[in-house]
Amino acid sequence: MPFVKIEILKGKSPAYKKAIMDGVHNALVEALKIPEYDRNQRLYELDKENFEISAIKTENFTLIELTIFQGRSKEAKKNLYQKIAENLEKNPGIQKSDIMIVIHEPPLENWGLRGIPANEVDLGFKIDV
Repeated sequence: MPFVKIEILKGKSPAYKKAIMDGVHNALVEALKIPEYDRNQRLYELDKENFEISAIKTENFTLIELTIFQGRSKEAKKNLYQKIAENLEKNPGIQKSDIMIVIHEPPLENWGLRGIPANEVDLGFKIDV
């Protein structure tokens, strides 16, 4: 049940934005083995005045924040970073140097699902990949 937050500069086409969201989701499915249907994404378009980026980055700079359940291995996360970068380089054509990914991993007891802590819920999929 990852929550995805993507931030980009305003002005990209709907197809460009969809490609980013699809690329991130497909990487999550492949690298973290989440169910295909488990898609929770937000894409924020920011004006230049509200999104300062390094002078060495391009207008395609993309910041991706993932909030995920704890338990994934370092190798799975490394694979995830690689898959996201590969997917976004292919489509919509974002250079790997313009992609930054940050993962947040709150403990399962800090997730409320179905009215109870997530550590008390049968999630229906493996977390320890």
